Amino acid sequence: MKKIIHIDMDAYYASIEIRENPSLKGKCVIVGGLPDSRGVVATCSYEARKYGIHSGMSSYQAWKLCPQAVFVPGHFKLYKEVSEQIRSIFHHYTDLVEPMSLDEAYLDVTENKLNEPDAVKIAQLIKQDIWDTTHLTCSAGVSYNKFLAKIASELRKPDGLSVITLDNTQEILFSLPIEKFYGIGKVTAARMKKMGIINGEDLYNQNLSFLISNFGKAGVYYYQVVRGIDDREVITEFEPKSVSCENTFDRDLDDVNEILTELKHLIERLINRLALKGITGKNIFIKIKYDNFEVITRSCPLPEPTADRAILYEYAEKLFLANWDHYRKIRLLGVGVGKLESEKSEKAEQLEILI
Repeated sequence: MKKIIHIDMDAYYASIEIRENPSLKGKCVIVGGLPDSRGVVATCSYEARKYGIHSGMSSYQAWKLCPQAVFVPGHFKLYKEVSEQIRSIFHHYTDLVEPMSLDEAYLDVTENKLNEPDAVKIAQLIKQDIWDTTHLTCSAGVSYNKFLAKIASELRKPDGLSVITLDNTQEILFSLPIEKFYGIGKVTAARMKKMGIINGEDLYNQNLSFLISNFGKAGVYYYQVVRGIDDREVITEFEPKSVSCENTFDRDLDDVNEILTELKHLIERLINRLALKGITGKNIFIKIKYDNFEVITRSCPLPEPTADRAILYEYAEKLFLANWDHYRKIRLLGVGVGKLESEKSEKAEQLEILI
């Protein structure tokens, strides 16, 4: 049986800002754009979360919910530096580390550098090391697979440590609200509630055929995880599925020429990223966020795997013009490519054919 730890830093960006400026301690701290800007909330302190503020919310809406909040700009270079310190701590214990973001990671400590059989003790040591090194707290979850470790880390935030074992898996999952299940989003949770699936026990009582007929392939996932089944490995290296870039405008745009100029700038950024990584894409997609925050994404295949500027812009432009509602203003525009291929592998295939 595996021993998996999930580490999740507590209000990461906000905690770093409070560490750097102790006068912010105890206040409603929001990291993101100012209320009178077009910015959004990157994260916020637990004091601010009590007012219903969350990441992704517009800064203006957050200010309306909590006028006394202190808004601070993000310092992402610092956040990345601290994240590297934390990952270095993880590697003191195991090389099987799967970072999920700057502030979150899975660790497989089934076999570890301390030869310590107790995963809970390792989690305690990691929490202490992180505090000693960064003066930041984290929450840890310990279990026998990734799904349960993730659930466990959410049970006692902030600065908590929870363990899910074979003996208490059913008890914990049965009482868990359906929206707290990792992998079940707001839309799916609302749909499940209409079906009478309110918590884990309700989900457990649904048979596999019912879940597949209503949720497709995801139904298999729901059926397994509510039974504590998750065979995913901790992955230390993985290829990106897509490369993209986007821009939130200083003002809403509705002039087509202005928008297409912005699209060209995004394509330039995109091809630079592709060149840096030495990869090409087989399809292209666009992202449009309207002034009411509604988001649409559309994609289409490319004639061949490419990172060519002219081809990418031609298809991005066609895709945009075919899907943009001309009567609505645009807040954000994004473009990217998927189904990535390495240019090295393409050249190798060509060489093989020639030989």
